[in-house]
Amino acid sequence: MAKLTPEALQAWQQHDERMVFTTTDANNIANSIWVICAKLINDEQIVIANNAFYKTLENIKRGSKGVLLYIAPERESYQVKGSLEYYTDGPVYDDMKSWLDPKFPGKGALVLNIEEVYYGAEQVV
Repeated sequence: MAKLTPEALQAWQQHDERMVFTTTDANNIANSIWVICAKLINDEQIVIANNAFYKTLENIKRGSKGVLLYIAPERESYQVKGSLEYYTDGPVYDDMKSWLDPKFPGKGALVLNIEEVYYGAEQVV
């Protein structure tokens, strides 16, 4: 796994609430969704709460990698790309339920293992 750069980490701490998460299906067709319930659990992994995944969950189960796009206050964009793990119980799931607003269902916890980081079009990790 790779780590967020200090700049990407600082941008994460101040990012816009809404982010875009993308997976691909078996035909390599992209599926993008809005996410707002995500947490950096260390500098190598981001957890995203599954509140309404459908196609996204299908793509995860078949082994898709994922991309999370977030925007910093200066309108700078960061893309975090990597492999995915999905949990419906255990420590990662329990931690996600502890910080997730109870109004959201939190059906599962998706871990994005950071492998690449882009600042705009430039790969920084």
